[in-house]
Amino acid sequence: MTDPKKSESLSPSGDDSEDYPQIDKSIYRYVLRHTFRGQLFLLLLTVLTMPLVYISLDIPKRIINQALEGQNLPQAILGFEVTQVSFLMLLSVVFLLVVVVSGGLKFYLNVYKGVLGERMLRRFRFDLYSRILRFPSSKIRRTPPAEIIPMITAETEPLGGLIGDAIAAPAFQGALLLTYLSFIFQQDVWLGLASIALYPPQMYLIPKLQAKVNALSKRRVKTARALATHIAETVQGASDIHANDSGRFEQARTSGHLGQIFDIREEIYRRKFFIKFLNNFLAQVTPFFFFSIGGYQVIQGEVSLGALVAVLAAYKDIGPPWKELLKFYQVFEDTRVKYLQVAEHFEPENMIRKSLLTAPDVVEPLSGELRMQNVSYGEDDVTTVSRVTFSVALDSHIAVVGEAGSGKSDVSGIAAGLIRPTSGKIQMGKLDWLDASEGITGRRVGWVGSTPYIFSGTISHNLYYGLFNLPKEDDSEHNSAAARRVREAAASGNSSDDSGADWLDISAGGFRDSADLRARSRQVLEVAGLGEDVYQMGLSTRVADTRFDAETKDKILDARRRFQDKGLDVTTFDPETYNVNISVAQNILFGYPLSPDFAPEQLPSNSLVTDLLRQVGLFDEFLALGVKVAQAMTEVFEGVSPDSDLFERFSLISGDDLPILEDILRRLSANEDQSPKALPESDQEVLRSFIYRLVPAQHRLGVVDDTLQTQLLEVRKLLREKLGLENTSVDFLNPAALNPGLDIESNVLFGALPFGKPALRSKIRKSIDEVIDAVELRAFVIEIGLDADVGTSGGKLSSIQRQKLGFARALMKNPDLLVVDEALAPFDFNVRGDLIQSIREHMRGRGIFWALESASSVEYFEDVIVMESGKILEQGSTQELMSRDGPLKALLAT
Repeated sequence: MTDPKKSESLSPSGDDSEDYPQIDKSIYRYVLRHTFRGQLFLLLLTVLTMPLVYISLDIPKRIINQALEGQNLPQAILGFEVTQVSFLMLLSVVFLLVVVVSGGLKFYLNVYKGVLGERMLRRFRFDLYSRILRFPSSKIRRTPPAEIIPMITAETEPLGGLIGDAIAAPAFQGALLLTYLSFIFQQDVWLGLASIALYPPQMYLIPKLQAKVNALSKRRVKTARALATHIAETVQGASDIHANDSGRFEQARTSGHLGQIFDIREEIYRRKFFIKFLNNFLAQVTPFFFFSIGGYQVIQGEVSLGALVAVLAAYKDIGPPWKELLKFYQVFEDTRVKYLQVAEHFEPENMIRKSLLTAPDVVEPLSGELRMQNVSYGEDDVTTVSRVTFSVALDSHIAVVGEAGSGKSDVSGIAAGLIRPTSGKIQMGKLDWLDASEGITGRRVGWVGSTPYIFSGTISHNLYYGLFNLPKEDDSEHNSAAARRVREAAASGNSSDDSGADWLDISAGGFRDSADLRARSRQVLEVAGLGEDVYQMGLSTRVADTRFDAETKDKILDARRRFQDKGLDVTTFDPETYNVNISVAQNILFGYPLSPDFAPEQLPSNSLVTDLLRQVGLFDEFLALGVKVAQAMTEVFEGVSPDSDLFERFSLISGDDLPILEDILRRLSANEDQSPKALPESDQEVLRSFIYRLVPAQHRLGVVDDTLQTQLLEVRKLLREKLGLENTSVDFLNPAALNPGLDIESNVLFGALPFGKPALRSKIRKSIDEVIDAVELRAFVIEIGLDADVGTSGGKLSSIQRQKLGFARALMKNPDLLVVDEALAPFDFNVRGDLIQSIREHMRGRGIFWALESASSVEYFEDVIVMESGKILEQGSTQELMSRDGPLKALLAT
């Protein structure tokens, strides 16, 4: 069902009735469409500067011929008698004023031109981004991000300068050129003809040479995009490259792309610099005519010396505008090529209609049935859905099953409004589903794909993403900064909405208030199986990274007291006791570093701590122990790959540390007395640093014995005495207060979980959960967990957590219809059943359309559709179809 496209400017400021706006094929048409008034203003400024330029050329001639030679002096000016000296001063002052005014106008002209260009560049980039949102799903799947991103960023960058110069630069430089030429012609016609004698050859040759450069530029852009795609593949497929030992092959491919770019750029340089050479050569020939012809005329008395000097000065000024015109032509041609190439990639077939991106004022709940009639869909002449017909009530839960390539995924995408079919009719109750805007499909339909995309930010940002529909109005919108933002956005054809506003639309999900929203979020997290994960994220959040009111602090301290009353075998934080479950550095510090100098990793170089170690006789001991640790580590990890996860599990050294230790030990053995004190100070500090990292209960190297623990407690005591309890360097652990350096769990425990005792660790965590619930803190901890950072593209979450978050996001907006497309792949079979049942219970009375990756999960649904090769083979009651011989029974048997 491909609608014909209609011609219109790319800009969103165009006629909204045009549902298929096209990009202007002419860059000048695009520029003039949006900056016509600005370009006229620039032309006006250019015209105003020309008389000043002419006057600045004429005054030096008058100074030489009249003021200095004393000839043809005016008798009086404005009633004042004029002498030779006063006339000279007057001309000099006028010349200075002309220079200042002309410079001021040029300054304003350049600034305005730059602003105009940047607005147009902003508009063009926004237009391109807006078109991405209108790309059909097939275009999105086939286009790698590494190709799209540089088009909008790097490849459009030259457009900013060109757009500002599109009219003003040739007009200004051309007017300058004409002004200089008119001045020269006024002095002598022959000199004027000599000054333009070589322009015709340049005007003929340069376009022909530039056409070759343009063709090479097109090839360069395409090759650079291919390289970007290859690099993106390398980043995404790095593990497979290593697993298949294909690094050499991929390097060869990279070298091939780089070689092609090098060859193209080399040829571009040759041609561009030949054009430059030709321009410079022809420009240097013209003075020959001035010196010969002009000199002869001065000797013959046909031209005054002042006139010849003025002509030479004018010709000196002719060079820059002529060169700027030639340069502008070259840049324009290069930019025009980039503009057309970018425009070509942003006009795919079957783009989503522009009007469908606009939400209606009121979005009513969906009702009735989802009915598809003779719906077909295909890509690249391959039909994946063929004349599908069915109807589903919006209060029913139906599964769609089939082998890979059956068309079930495309049908689910069509049902969710994400894929536009090529033919057929779809009704959602009385609503024509193909004409439904994203304001309806995006708010009333929940979608969970096979790999939900997790946006950078927090858990809550992704959980509430489906509610970011409308920004709240704020009083700050009326301040000058907001007014300027709106004004500039309008001038650039951008969205005037404030990205920093509160976009959480509580009413979109049917929530009464923020408390109802938070309660629903906790419910949805439990339904999606993510509640415990978020709860644990909240427990592992440091107190310093969040805000607590006094009541919450009291609850945490109450939980601490309740936990201690349980009498578990836990080594709590005691200023008089060494804790073997934390590092040596943490035992010395025994608090939260307020100053960066006292961070655990900085203690080896901290002068105060170093002095205290010397005072108790541990400075040299740390060095000797560091040698022992280094020797042990090099023996344990000998032959282990630097990328091995053994380093992370042992957590004392990394793969990068190992060669450093080996080098230090090699230098140590090379010393005659083999004393570590003979090593460079930097090597000594490295060896000591590993002692600071030791956790006795975890690393079990026998280094931190009872004697050393006693000495370290003395260092801890001295550090407290030196700094004092109230200081700006360390917030010492206090049994009666929260410590900002500890997470919530550790503040409740007020100790560290023991290593090597899994049963005890489990019992401790269960007890912590009990006291958290007893003081009614669980909801608060979950809300803290919602603020956990997910990393780039959800990289800090596991694949299962990302999938759960995808389900929670879809459910959070309280949809009338939930569409799921093979989203259970990361889960075990038993977990799949539990998740399906949990979601079905939550969606009771509302619709579910679930494309299953495995037919074995169909038992959890009452109704099923069976597909094969894009067609529906059968549909009906699951139990009925399973009980008889047919496609479903055959599918279950495979």
